[in-house]
Amino acid sequence: MLHTNPYFNEVIEAHRLIEQWLGEGEVPEEVCDRLITRFSEQYSMIGVAGNALDFAGLSRFFRANGSAKSGLEIEVFDLRTVAEWPTGAVVSYQEKQRLADITTLRYSTAVFERTAQGNIVWRHLHETSSAL
Repeated sequence: MLHTNPYFNEVIEAHRLIEQWLGEGEVPEEVCDRLITRFSEQYSMIGVAGNALDFAGLSRFFRANGSAKSGLEIEVFDLRTVAEWPTGAVVSYQEKQRLADITTLRYSTAVFERTAQGNIVWRHLHETSSAL
């Protein structure tokens, strides 16, 4: 579903690619390439376990885990703009992941930047695990 907010569309599209890359079998490497280019080289992340990850670590993770979570389903919802300025935004959203009979829920806050070419890239992500 397309939104009028380009940052919301970026969250949805990135998660669609993550679901495809991690959850489907025999996906072309080009999908991973498209996914990684969505992130700034200055990217940082705090995951649900409290571990920090940078762009190099994220790239290694994606490259090493293609098709690793067969059947993964990701649902993104409750997208909200926290702040927005001409060259970026902060967006919060909820994410539900289903894999086999395990479902997890997380709250996420993402910082986005616009490149000189006008592309939206992920600059920072902070995830917090939540009870269902």
